[in-house]
Amino acid sequence: MATTSNLFMLSLTVQPPSSTTQVILGQFSGTREQQLIIGSGSRLTLYRPDTHELKVKEVLSHDCFGIIRALSAFRLAGSNKDFVIIGSDSGRIAIIEYVPAENRFHRIHLETFGKSGVRRVIPGQYLAVDPKGRACMLASIEKNKLVYVLNRNTQAELTISSPLEAHKPQTLVFAMVGLDVGYENPIFAALEVDYGDSDTDPTGEAFRNVEKQLVYYELDLGLNHVVRKWADTVCRTANLLFQVPGGADGPSGVLVCGEEHISYHHSNQDVFRVPIPRRRGVTEDPERKRYITTGVMHRMRGAFFLLLQTEDGDLFKLTFEMVMGPDKKPTGRVARISIKYFDTIPVAVGLCVMKSGFLFAACENGNHLFYQFEKLGDEDEEEEFTSDDFPADYRAPYKPVYFNPRGPENIALCQTIDAMNPQIGCQVANLTDGDAPQIYSICGTGARSTFRTLKHGLDVLEIVESVLPSMPQAVWTTKTHRDEQFDAYIILSFANATLVLSIGENVEEVTETGFLASTNTIAVQLLGEDSLAQVHPRGIRHIRAGGEINEWHAPHHRTIVAATTNDQQVAVALSSGEIVYFEVDATGSLAEYEERREMSQTVLCLSLGPVPEGRVRSSFLAVGCQDNTVRILDLDPSRTLENRSVQGLTSQPHSLSIMSMVDSSSGGSSLYLHIGLHSGVYIRTVIDEATGDLIDTRTHFLGPHPVRLFRTSVKGQPTMLALTSRPWLAYSEPQTKALTLSPVNYHNIEWGWSFSSEVCPEGIVGIHGDYLRIFTIEDLNKNLSSESIPLSYTPRGFVKHPEYPLFYVVESDVNVLSVATRQKLISDSGVTNGDSTVLPPENFGYPRGRGHWASAIQVVDPVAQKAVLHSIELEENEAALCVAVTAFHDYGDEQFLIVGTGKDVVPVPRGATCGFIHVYRFEEDGRKIVFHHKTRVESPPKAMIPFQGRIAVGIERDIRIYDLGKRQLLRKAQAAPAVAHMVMSLATQGNRIIAADMKESVTYLVYKPQSNRLIPFADDVIPRWSTNITMIDYETTAGGDKFGNFWLLRCPEKASEQADEEGDGAILVERNYLHGTAHRVGLVAHFYTQDIPLSIQKTPLTAGGRDVLLWAGLQGSLGIMVPFVSREDANFFQDLEHHMRSTAPPLAGRDHLIYRSYYVPVKGVIDGDLCEQYLTLPREAKENIAGELDRDITEVERKVQEVRMRAAF
Repeated sequence: MATTSNLFMLSLTVQPPSSTTQVILGQFSGTREQQLIIGSGSRLTLYRPDTHELKVKEVLSHDCFGIIRALSAFRLAGSNKDFVIIGSDSGRIAIIEYVPAENRFHRIHLETFGKSGVRRVIPGQYLAVDPKGRACMLASIEKNKLVYVLNRNTQAELTISSPLEAHKPQTLVFAMVGLDVGYENPIFAALEVDYGDSDTDPTGEAFRNVEKQLVYYELDLGLNHVVRKWADTVCRTANLLFQVPGGADGPSGVLVCGEEHISYHHSNQDVFRVPIPRRRGVTEDPERKRYITTGVMHRMRGAFFLLLQTEDGDLFKLTFEMVMGPDKKPTGRVARISIKYFDTIPVAVGLCVMKSGFLFAACENGNHLFYQFEKLGDEDEEEEFTSDDFPADYRAPYKPVYFNPRGPENIALCQTIDAMNPQIGCQVANLTDGDAPQIYSICGTGARSTFRTLKHGLDVLEIVESVLPSMPQAVWTTKTHRDEQFDAYIILSFANATLVLSIGENVEEVTETGFLASTNTIAVQLLGEDSLAQVHPRGIRHIRAGGEINEWHAPHHRTIVAATTNDQQVAVALSSGEIVYFEVDATGSLAEYEERREMSQTVLCLSLGPVPEGRVRSSFLAVGCQDNTVRILDLDPSRTLENRSVQGLTSQPHSLSIMSMVDSSSGGSSLYLHIGLHSGVYIRTVIDEATGDLIDTRTHFLGPHPVRLFRTSVKGQPTMLALTSRPWLAYSEPQTKALTLSPVNYHNIEWGWSFSSEVCPEGIVGIHGDYLRIFTIEDLNKNLSSESIPLSYTPRGFVKHPEYPLFYVVESDVNVLSVATRQKLISDSGVTNGDSTVLPPENFGYPRGRGHWASAIQVVDPVAQKAVLHSIELEENEAALCVAVTAFHDYGDEQFLIVGTGKDVVPVPRGATCGFIHVYRFEEDGRKIVFHHKTRVESPPKAMIPFQGRIAVGIERDIRIYDLGKRQLLRKAQAAPAVAHMVMSLATQGNRIIAADMKESVTYLVYKPQSNRLIPFADDVIPRWSTNITMIDYETTAGGDKFGNFWLLRCPEKASEQADEEGDGAILVERNYLHGTAHRVGLVAHFYTQDIPLSIQKTPLTAGGRDVLLWAGLQGSLGIMVPFVSREDANFFQDLEHHMRSTAPPLAGRDHLIYRSYYVPVKGVIDGDLCEQYLTLPREAKENIAGELDRDITEVERKVQEVRMRAAF
């Protein structure tokens, strides 16, 4: 298959996956502070808990370009820093460390042990580490186990040995953990099943009698080999192992978790067993058994406990009681184990308990949660169950135990971290009539399902909203002394007055400040140590610390039209075009420079940069003139106000700002000139500090209004606030240090300034009409904000109303009791088995019932009310599966909502009693839907789409076209069969329908009105397990499959023309080829995304941007494919990608080219995420790559950043 293409696209990630593989806790910075590392897909993310703000903050996110299968933290003896071991699909073991000084992950060791990929015999699925950091075991699902010895060399550097084998053929591993044995030889425990006899027994008797064993593997450090030390038979339902502290902290050994029970095992201890309590409740099945799905062990001084979670989300606290010796001190023998209900939280993949008293839950679906412990549940009234009351033998009968679930008592929720997995679908639409469209997504499962609105922008936290007596024009804040930590005054400028407010416990007006209150103000500045300057149209008022006031008056018949200040300099522009320059002298007075600079044009704006540390003045003054130019004037004493450089603009400058910001290309900081134009364009250029030349100019359209610029500070770094039709912020991206421009999701403020007080140390004060607003920007790592609307059940599909800003979501959950069944159980007192309290399903889930379906259709308003407006519950065990809105010609193009459902659906093996197609009418401008009728079909529909005033429906292998009748839908045409297995998705243009098959890629069909036939005329030669498709143009289709591939297929031009010829299409039917259609589609592009694309859409994402392909993945990913316009750009990024593969290979050891070609060689797509890692490289590596590309660093970075800025965010 050819891997070259005449079409090239750049793949970029808009939002990384949020589905968590594993979460680990450790001291990765080498300090006493603990951090979290979360593995999601191919990405490692480091979080730092903030115990003061009670939240976790993202520090670093790194794409490893490989599937992360397992993570584990370890620490060498005597060290104060934790390292990380990664088990991935690279066939290698990788050991990395976090380097806080450079904020990056550094790979220490990479050892190859086998083939790449996720195979059942390739180690990497299970990873266990000795608690003392002496060794680790890496295991595969079947047969292979490798043990590595971890040590130090003479230079105190971490070393890793050659692997020691502990293979056992025909053995399946279900769980693995390292035992805590102190400083004895390391021991690893595994749950294993030997299927050797079952494999050779055709009767099945050996399989029925097979035993699951708990096996200990000991690493003999003296002899340097691994032996199978001990084995014990456990219950066949055992699925998880948990380490029990050993040495001086506990008895050592493991907890084995199985169906309905937890047992303690160790080679020199008795077996103890406790049951997993079941829920009491009116709607609970008293016979349903539970499993433990995750848990965590936490050590305290002199004690430890385990928190274990079931698939319902219930947390149980398990504790050990030791046998006491004659001296009243605990011996190493276990007396009993006890379990009791702790609290209930959403089901998690991993739990982490921190020493600072917090619990982090990486949830299986939906948002991750950060809790604080309020108590440990030792003194509550919950019933405790001990091993004394239950037999140790797992085969012995026992009486189940029950508990009453309740609201949280022991932990309190502090923070919710946004996560969008599983993401079922997304659509792009501009429903708010803003500058850029929004992304609307459905995600989550069960009662934690949400409808999300995603907008490009930074989230803010509003501190103050206050109404002012009239509408101000400008606002400033200032200190009264340079050494003060917080601002003292807020100064408001009105049309003909100035108001001064003091900042303290109460904000109130003050008059004895020295400010001239009878005129409007142009600028305010703290000068020198403790004096203030007020610039107004008639002059400058210099207010000294002792109350002395010095005035500088503007010449007669002239006024000040623009001004700029810093703490040592003042420059003003007069209406005559003159520039007057002042400096603070040694006595603290404001001294005017002898000569004034006359400009040939009217001056519109000025800017002085802040005074660099260790210097007495800023070197440059920027002047914006009416002739569409910006000039840089020198402020050196020997050539003051001399012209250094000039730059032409496309329109008049409206605002200027010079400031020093971190620069990714230089590795330090650069002096930037920010320019806001009347046309709404923002320009950022770099001032060469040696020559004053303007270099590296970049532009961005912000909005239709003139751009005002203000210097602010966010998270300790200088930022630029740009105000136009909406606010924007220019800042250095925390990880790449590249200058980034993002909108701020807040009111359209007209003026802004930095603000600092005890309540808000780092905020922004702004004017919005007659409102004074103070707010802070929360996080610079995340420039995609989301709003959530809760849904009832797991969403299966959604569709937008063609005219109104409303969405219709179909939802269904399997093995969940419907509302009617729940109400019947509650009302029927004879069925109750406990308390009748109904618990909130968001935390406790819905009551379970095997074979039951709960389903609903909901109307969502994401713009005005931001809530669910109307909901219809489906009855008779129906499940809503797909939805569409179509206008039927025979009904005057009236819009109807069409919903496909299945009755008594069985997901595996696939089956159903029948299917239905429901038709609903819209009422109240779409805010309400009313049932019209439904049509019974033999199988549940899986896909539907409007087609020429009718509806095209995919039912199993068939595609049918229905028209609306009075009592049911009327079948008008049918392609039977249209595909080989099942129609999963449909797309259409003109007379053409594209059908995606569950296993066999896509089929192109044409509708012939003359013969009323649907005729397949082109299909694929490669089986693709399609999930979703969309038509890019009349011949080209984009799609994704269940293995994580994104592809573009194109119908041959001759075949397309032949299919559209007049006639009944008989020639297309007669020319079938090799049990397929007459023609074959060609592969245009192919790319492995490492997520399952469930939605693909061709759309622009920015104001005035070109079309891109936006895809949404099951794990919560959002990505775009940006087509290249020129071959030159494609060649540049191809070369850059090639050099990045060799210069910065993936962290976990996976070969990048092989990774992106997981199932099919990559074709026509360049990995933009890899190219963007160029921004994070050391300067020497950047220079080497730039030299190979015959460009400089700035030019390479510019091209990399501009692609994302122009196409997305």
